Amino acid sequence: MQGQAQQQAYDRGITIFSPDGRLYQVEYAREAVKRGTASIGVRTPEGVVLAADKRSRSPLMEPTSVEKIHKADDHVGIASAGHVADARQLIDFARRQAQVNRLRYGEPIGIETLTKEVTDHIQQYTQVGGARPFGVALLIGGIENGTPRLYETDPSGTPYEWKAVSIGAERGDLQEYLEENYRDDLTLDEGIGLALRAIASTNEGQLESGGVDVATVTTETEAFVELTNDEIDEYIVENDLEPTDEDETDEPAE
Repeated sequence: MQGQAQQQAYDRGITIFSPDGRLYQVEYAREAVKRGTASIGVRTPEGVVLAADKRSRSPLMEPTSVEKIHKADDHVGIASAGHVADARQLIDFARRQAQVNRLRYGEPIGIETLTKEVTDHIQQYTQVGGARPFGVALLIGGIENGTPRLYETDPSGTPYEWKAVSIGAERGDLQEYLEENYRDDLTLDEGIGLALRAIASTNEGQLESGGVDVATVTTETEAFVELTNDEIDEYIVENDLEPTDEDETDEPAE
């Protein structure tokens, strides 16, 4: 009982390490990320693909009101998983940093620079009393000096660069699928197909265009583009992911 009471004491304070070197509130924030529906990023030589599972919790909900992928700048997209309100705050922060860089230096912000600005901001909330960590993870993808870059942010404030990565629910299964099927020479279309098949692998191999968001940033245009439902439908058909059961039940989304 005494050990349990000790743990509860450390778990209440974000600024205090437990005797075994853990920050419990940061670990709880990671658990909040796992409760969010999945987002996937795939980096290819032709550009970056961001895809997000946004299945609606009710047929009465307007699908366009569920936003999982956002434009941060002309050449940068961000996908999220976890606490939606926290994601919105961090995306607004990223947009401000991108605009500050354009005004100050007259050029687009680098993807690595933007990611580290965001993670520095996140990290501050692991050291300040009276505040809590951000319960969200982000995928920041874009083009930097003609090169595709893809980063993940963690609630601890640590940035990681990836070729392909998943955040949110069922990350272990999705990451395993990406590791088995990713190739360094993927085209952009193949990258979109890989991301959609990965999301479908946790949904009985089926997808609907209204239940997924996809965006790309290509090396040719260096422009963030969100795919329309019709375009996503084409990729779903091309990859044999169409639903076969008309009476599907939607699972809750974050």
